[in-house]
Amino acid sequence: MSKVLENVDSRTNLVGQNRLEILTFRLHGRQRFAINVFKIQEVVRLPKITMMPHQHPVIIGATYLRGRALPVFDLSKAIGMRPLKYDENSTIIVTEYNSSIQAFLIGTVDRITNLTWESIMSPPKGAGRNHYLTAITRLDEQIVEIIDVEKVLSEVAPALTEIDLNLLDKNVVDKAVGREILMVDDSPTAIAQVRNTFEALGLKIHEAHDGLSGLRKLQAWADSGIDVSKKLLMLVTDAEMPAMDGYRLTTEIRNDPRLKDLFVVLHTSLSGSFNEAMVKKVGCDAFLSKFKPNDLALLAQERIKQVDGES
Repeated sequence: MSKVLENVDSRTNLVGQNRLEILTFRLHGRQRFAINVFKIQEVVRLPKITMMPHQHPVIIGATYLRGRALPVFDLSKAIGMRPLKYDENSTIIVTEYNSSIQAFLIGTVDRITNLTWESIMSPPKGAGRNHYLTAITRLDEQIVEIIDVEKVLSEVAPALTEIDLNLLDKNVVDKAVGREILMVDDSPTAIAQVRNTFEALGLKIHEAHDGLSGLRKLQAWADSGIDVSKKLLMLVTDAEMPAMDGYRLTTEIRNDPRLKDLFVVLHTSLSGSFNEAMVKKVGCDAFLSKFKPNDLALLAQERIKQVDGES
């Protein structure tokens, strides 16, 4: 089973081509779910589980794997379905989000599939599991539900959203009031965190929920005669999004003479050195990991200083 992911490192060349690979799996029955391969370290049999004091209800315990202790989430229970039964033959997916590593108990592994982001769609609005979906796609005439793992993790260990006030420069913050930022992300959890951070600085936030919508918003401003690089202090974009990812969005911005001077920040939970390489390749101005409000606040202040010619 570990062979499923043995070539993950070689797949980084998909980034920048508006492509991705997903690992599909089942929890109960025939319904298939998925996670982006870039966030997965390995897929293995469940090692011995140790119960943890006061553990969250969706965590079945901790396991020791490759020299480190990992919490093991019952992914089915975490997204509102019935708990999974497990034994030594059960399967876990080991993932990395924002440099934290955890394991998710699943039912059975399906396969890895190469897709374009154009084939990834936002989930339909409604009740049920949509609350925990970041996107959907279709494989073999069946809907595949792509899980919003950021939301699952935030419910177990809520992300820090408060800024350390000692980091704020009052003179810079005064100049921030009314300045505008475009936030492009398909995760409501991530958007809420960024909004809390930037609104604390007095910044005005525009939103788009995928790269294509973000690009169209920028183009509409430019079509109306607005100098977008002056209108926006910066654009903050996720990497993984339906329709168009953040790498392609940045490439399209750099190829448009009206947008090419826009300050672009890649803001993602994807970990790994390849992200830094891709930032340089597509022309992002900065890279930040998600759910680090102090880093966001510091970057916004530095950007304001740049715009005002103070640095």
